[in-house]
Amino acid sequence: MKRIFPFLPIFAVAALLFFAPSLAFSQPSHSQQAAPAQPGLALSWEQVKARFEAANPALRANALGVDEMKAAEITAFLRPNPTVAFSMDQLYPFGAHYDPNVHGTDNRPLSDALTTGSVSHLYEREHKRQLRLESAKEGTQIAGSQHEDLERNLLFNLRSAFVQTLEAKAVLEMAQADLAYYDQIIQISRDRFHAGDIAQIDLDRIELLRVQYEAEIQAAIVNLRTSKIRLLQLLDDRTPIENFDVTGEFDFSEDLKPLDEFRQIALEARPDLRAALESIQQAQTNHKLAVANGSTDPTFIVDAGANPPLGPYVGIGVSIPLRFFDRNQGEKQRTRIDIDRNQQLTEAARAQVFSDVDSAYTVVASSIALLRPYKAQYKAQTLRVRDTVTYSYEHGGASLMEFLNAQSEYRAVQLAYAQLIGSYLTAAGQLNLAVGREVIQ
Repeated sequence: MKRIFPFLPIFAVAALLFFAPSLAFSQPSHSQQAAPAQPGLALSWEQVKARFEAANPALRANALGVDEMKAAEITAFLRPNPTVAFSMDQLYPFGAHYDPNVHGTDNRPLSDALTTGSVSHLYEREHKRQLRLESAKEGTQIAGSQHEDLERNLLFNLRSAFVQTLEAKAVLEMAQADLAYYDQIIQISRDRFHAGDIAQIDLDRIELLRVQYEAEIQAAIVNLRTSKIRLLQLLDDRTPIENFDVTGEFDFSEDLKPLDEFRQIALEARPDLRAALESIQQAQTNHKLAVANGSTDPTFIVDAGANPPLGPYVGIGVSIPLRFFDRNQGEKQRTRIDIDRNQQLTEAARAQVFSDVDSAYTVVASSIALLRPYKAQYKAQTLRVRDTVTYSYEHGGASLMEFLNAQSEYRAVQLAYAQLIGSYLTAAGQLNLAVGREVIQ
């Protein structure tokens, strides 16, 4: 035993090297589990979308459904199993020549036994297996297109939550900036009060209005946390809200392509329309399969046995069902009707595509039309009016009411501009949804 102890470290290292690969493979891969958001890291839209595609449970469950359809292709292409039968006939339990009145009768029950074994196999005609496989593959294509359509709709929800988070961040920053600016006005008003330029009542009114700014900040914080909670739910992420943040450009673009171009892209990219077209193709294949199933399939039989005293024998046979009554007439008619039904559904889907694109395009164009004067004129005007009136109020040239009105108008225009940008980004996401891919970032 003492001789073994010096080699124990060597054995331990060898065992570690042997079991390390298996331990490594037992750990979940990064492709199967989404990494949690790092504290303090602001995620861009592309990063949020990548995490969503990797971690959303509804999307992953639907992807497994596509894999199930893929597995069904194996079943559809299987051949019928052959049948093996074995029988033994002409058994005489009391002997082949049993006579109860005669003693010593030959009692051999298997002396004249007829043993038979057979193998039979159904032969499918009219390419039934190939048609079943083709129908199963088309079903997998439809499931794949429907999966893409589910992802399209879920990405719109994700984009909406992302935009709402950016809007809530912008509104919170705006509210904090307004409060900081107003605190400066309060300090100036206190200096004027101590200098005897304004009355106590005017100073009290200015200080009391500060609670509105504080309320706006708290409302913006609640909206921001709510938007982050919704976004984390879609990402299936358990990161604390304080450690989760997103970043992105909160602005609009005046460039908008013609409507016909978006329509053409939608006809090529919309997965629900592609699924409808694939359903027509599958319905046509199913009709061919129904016609093939109405044909006659023979069953070939090979048997062998022993027939004493003649000895062993071999035989062949064929079994053909006579389809006088059941020729699969109902399924033939049903699949023929199903082709027409899917064609009508495809036309309805195509009309829905045009309707979605036209409606979303109108909203985006309207949002751009509203945002242009705000960016070009209204924002600068309200800022100039506020600064001018504030300067005049500081030097006693404007009344308190004029200052409060100028401040209120500035805040209203700034908030309306932020909300309009949020509406534009949401409408752009709606247009991406209608088209079937991101045409507006």
